[in-house]
Amino acid sequence: MKSEQFSNYGEALCSHDYPTPVPEANQVLIKIDACGVCHSDIHVWEGYFDLGGDHKIDMRGSHKLPFTLGHEIAGEVVACGDQSDASIGDKVIVYPWIGCGKCPLCKADKEHLCYQPKSLGIAVDGGFSDYVVVPDSKYLFPLKDLPAELGCTYACSGVTAYSAIEQIKDIVQGRQLLIIGAGGVGLSGLAVAKALLDCEVIVADIDESKRQLALDEGADAVIDPRDQAALGALIKRTYGGVAAAVDFVGSDRSAGFGVQALNKGSTLVVVGLFGGAMPLSVPILPLKAITIKGSFVGSLSDMHALMALVHAGKIAPIKISQRDMCCAHQTLEDLRDGKVAGRVVLTPDTAGGK
Repeated sequence: MKSEQFSNYGEALCSHDYPTPVPEANQVLIKIDACGVCHSDIHVWEGYFDLGGDHKIDMRGSHKLPFTLGHEIAGEVVACGDQSDASIGDKVIVYPWIGCGKCPLCKADKEHLCYQPKSLGIAVDGGFSDYVVVPDSKYLFPLKDLPAELGCTYACSGVTAYSAIEQIKDIVQGRQLLIIGAGGVGLSGLAVAKALLDCEVIVADIDESKRQLALDEGADAVIDPRDQAALGALIKRTYGGVAAAVDFVGSDRSAGFGVQALNKGSTLVVVGLFGGAMPLSVPILPLKAITIKGSFVGSLSDMHALMALVHAGKIAPIKISQRDMCCAHQTLEDLRDGKVAGRVVLTPDTAGGK
């Protein structure tokens, strides 16, 4: 099999050839049809998360190099271990947020929060490849009639958005929700919000083309968060601020904007991992009675709930751009530089992918 890998953090991805893996016991071998490219891939590739103030979470040394990125995976079951109940030929989406299976978090359906993760494309080799080994069939979800290029995105951007929206759905009904960031995950959040909530959805992004894309995909209104007049108009329009905000960027500026936009008793959920540190006036927390919380991807149960909605036709598809797997490195650079609208999905062995 061929895999697109980096051998040193931050350096170019290159193709490497390996023998095709042979699954054992409960393992399942997936021939990859599509793999999405996510901002988390950038953090793993660079080797750190930016905590602000020159502080970082250093991940260098936590991977066996060369390493294969890619955690939004869809493909076909082509081989199984002798203890697996998967079926050869099934077209599936792979849930990648796999834990150790033994700790209290894993046993409480919180594998995605495990301190000893085995997440595909994050901790172990992932989907920028021809094949990937999945440890158990319980992490497989049927594609049914979904295109693989769309289906794979539900394994990260979709389930991440679903989990975040679920956490604020009870407080926004009949009011306003602010979504910060109209990238791949933010647009997934918009799709989930339009499906689950009876509220006005406002999208903030600094990129005019992304604001237009959000309008095209169902946003009730859009604003440029750099425009102080727009913030004032938003607060006036919402009688003091929005009921909840979900920050799919996760920078100091985006989270700070989210806090400013909140009404009393409202909640900010920070999802994105762009980086930075945000100064916060402590008295604001009790004076406005606001809640600030984080949300990291979603559980296996969240994935089941999301896919039920998807297959019922209740979640609108997001904008997908397709490129050849050999374009993985250029795609990471484009995503890092803000040149990607929607989600880019890599597909092996295609002709003329863009």
